[in-house]
Amino acid sequence: MAKIELKLPQMGESVAEATITSWLKEVGDTIEADEAVLEIATDKVDSEVPSEVDGVLVEKFFNVDDVANVGDVLAIIETDGDHVVIEVEESASQEPQEAQEAYAKDLEAEINVIKQGLEPVPDFTTSERFYSPLVKNIAKQENITLQELEGIKGTGKDGRVTKNDILQYLDGKDTSPPKKSVEAVQKVQQPEVKSAVVEAKSAPVSVNGQDEIIEMSRMGKLIAQHMTDSIKTSAHVQSFIEVDVTNVWNWRNKVKDEFLKREGEKLTFTPIFMQIVAKTIKDFPMINISVQGDKVIKKKDINLGMAAALDDGNLIVPVIKNADQLNLVGMAKRVNDLASRARANKLKPDEITQGTYTVTNVGAFGSVMGTPIINQPQVAILALGAIRKVPAVIETPEGDFIGIRHKMFLSHSYDHRVVNGALGGQFIQRMAQYLEAWDLNKKI
Repeated sequence: MAKIELKLPQMGESVAEATITSWLKEVGDTIEADEAVLEIATDKVDSEVPSEVDGVLVEKFFNVDDVANVGDVLAIIETDGDHVVIEVEESASQEPQEAQEAYAKDLEAEINVIKQGLEPVPDFTTSERFYSPLVKNIAKQENITLQELEGIKGTGKDGRVTKNDILQYLDGKDTSPPKKSVEAVQKVQQPEVKSAVVEAKSAPVSVNGQDEIIEMSRMGKLIAQHMTDSIKTSAHVQSFIEVDVTNVWNWRNKVKDEFLKREGEKLTFTPIFMQIVAKTIKDFPMINISVQGDKVIKKKDINLGMAAALDDGNLIVPVIKNADQLNLVGMAKRVNDLASRARANKLKPDEITQGTYTVTNVGAFGSVMGTPIINQPQVAILALGAIRKVPAVIETPEGDFIGIRHKMFLSHSYDHRVVNGALGGQFIQRMAQYLEAWDLNKKI
């Protein structure tokens, strides 16, 4: 018999952890390959984790509502194969990458503290008990001694102390820094300078007997945090441009019935805009980047996120991978498929990851423009406004005249740390030029 680890899969650059929402299988249950073992949830999507093999579930390492990091072993499945299980506790290198990096930074900070003559952070290497770098990192940040850490009851495999264990311990402990450390730090700090900035505090909300208190959903809480973090991370700037999409409007009306009959798919405006966005990104590849510290990561693939509103009021962003390689028919099929499965909550984890640029259609609800928040770690997002019939000045060789045109606004939010106003404005200007030059005789 062999044992296979069932790990929490990688779910995208910005997704480091997931909450266990339910176990679909219990210890002793028989499992078939590709059969779902448990359900998980992130700030982007609810999903299932399937087994890669046939076997029997013999161990579970997490309970419902526990938070697991990407790469964590969720369960052990026993099979008749030749694979051998590898214990993740044996090597710190198998901890999530972000935990390793945080641990390295804390080691550097500890050295700096020692250089300053301050009280060093406790050393946990003398313990015979295994502690992951993430747990050590939390313990050092919260000034937990080795004696305290040794006394924490672990709920992980073989009594291992998990992140939840140490956080629960901290909830019941006064985590104020030791007086000696505080005094030492004050001695080496520069003289205090009073700041004119006062930290904003939430005003208490008055609730009377007629008010209804509604608990935010788990996804709602995570989305709120994601949006707040984005505002804190990126310097948001917006550019707007009005576009005459009369040719696009007329062409789509001309071919939509034929398209439906031939392809069995509806032709909406979304795939047209998505194709133009992908084409424009190829012209301006420095809009297809991410920021990592003081480095810029230029993305090779053009993966377009497509924001979709759900019935419960939340938002999800399925991703069209390699969008620049799709023709209009392929784009329409992909857009329709992702949109329908998003509304049915049937998206797979890898279908909401690795986006490099996002498009949101605020016009679907009648808004003429918007100022969307950047979907981290991307650096830009485009809002499509409603298409409206408006009177407009039409220039011709024979002179100007007033006519009825179909127009819309493109609203471009971008990260001013790395995208200047010229690039942000030129991007939507080029997109407008492509839309206004749309060929009325274009074949599908």
